[in-house]
Amino acid sequence: MRTLCVVALAATGLAAGATGATAAELPRWGFAVVRTGPVVDTLRQAGSWPEGAGVEATAGGPGQVFVKFPQIGAATGGVAHVTAISRSADWCQVQDWWQSGADEIVAVQCHRHGVGPVASWFSLTFGHSAVYLPAPQAFGYVHWDGSAVAAQFNSSAPTAVNTAAPLTSPGLWRVTLPGLGSAGHAGNIQVTAVEPDVPARCKLGGWTATTAAQSIVVRCYDAAGAPLNTGWSLTYQRERPLVWAPQTYRFAYTFDNDPTAVGTYVPTPYQVSHNSRSAGVQLNRYGVARKQVIFGGLDGYRDNVQVTAFGYGPEFCNLSAPWELSSAYVSIRYVTCYNGATQIDHPAMVAYVAR
Repeated sequence: MRTLCVVALAATGLAAGATGATAAELPRWGFAVVRTGPVVDTLRQAGSWPEGAGVEATAGGPGQVFVKFPQIGAATGGVAHVTAISRSADWCQVQDWWQSGADEIVAVQCHRHGVGPVASWFSLTFGHSAVYLPAPQAFGYVHWDGSAVAAQFNSSAPTAVNTAAPLTSPGLWRVTLPGLGSAGHAGNIQVTAVEPDVPARCKLGGWTATTAAQSIVVRCYDAAGAPLNTGWSLTYQRERPLVWAPQTYRFAYTFDNDPTAVGTYVPTPYQVSHNSRSAGVQLNRYGVARKQVIFGGLDGYRDNVQVTAFGYGPEFCNLSAPWELSSAYVSIRYVTCYNGATQIDHPAMVAYVAR
C-alpha cells in the first residue's frame, strides 16, 4: 500500500526520497484539518516546522487523502490520530505514515457506515516525542502495527517501556503504561485504527488507573461492527497537550462519562478534565447524541480537536461540525456518537490543542 501511496504522491509532487534516522530525534509534531477537495484549512494547522511552511493534501482513491506535514519527517516512531468531521455516520482511519525526504506523509481513509469510502472532512495529528516530564505531568503513546509494538514512548523515564498484549478475544488488547500512574482516573486517552487494507475503527474498551501504571483496553471493529485484529495508535496525556507542542500552546481535555446527563454538567472525578488556562470545562446535552463541549479561556487559533469513543461495543464518535471560537471560550458543537447509522448517547473522550 505504501508503494502505491508513494506513486500517487509522486504524481502530485508530494513525494521525495526517503532518508535514514538521525542520531538524536527531537520532538516533532503537527496537526491539521482537511476539508473535502482535499483542502487544508490554513487557520487550523500548526506544527514544529519553520514559519512559512504549510500542510498539503492530495487525493488518492475514494475517501483517501495523503497529508504532508512539512519538514518533520521521522524515520521511525511516532503516532497519528484522526477524527471525522461530518453530520453523517462517518469515521476515518489512518492507513500508514512514513518519512519522505524532510517531510512526514500520513495516509487517511474515511468511510460512512453502510455506504463505504467517502470524502469526509477530518482532523489529524502526528507526533513523535523524546522528552521526559516531572509528575504529575505524563505523556505516553503506543503504535501497534497488527502484530507487535512498532513504536512507543513514555515520559516518566528512559527505562519505562510501554507494552501491549492481545487478549483472548479478537480485536482486544491490554496496554500498560508504567510510571504514568495516578491515584484514580486522571488524564485523557485517544485511540485511532491504523489499517491499510480494510475498514477499521478502534476505541477505548476499559481503563484502570493505579499509582504504578495506566492500564488501558483497546477494542477494534470492522465496518459491520465485528471485532477485528488490526493496527492502532494510542496516546495518553495528563496535564500536557495531545501533541508535544510548546508550553505556550493552550490545551484542554475532558471525558464525557455521563452522556445521558440532562443539561449542563462537569465530569467527575475532576482529574479527567483539564484546562491549561484554568478557566473551566463544561458539557451540555442538547438532545440525543448532541453533546456540546466548552473549554473556557481558550480563545486560540490554529487548533485541533480529537475524539475517541469509550465502551464495550462497536459504537464510534465524530465531530458533527468544526469547533467554534469566541473571545472567551472554544465551543465544540457537537460530539456525536453512532451505533451503526443511529445516533446515540455514548461516552467519549475529547482533546483540544491551540497555538
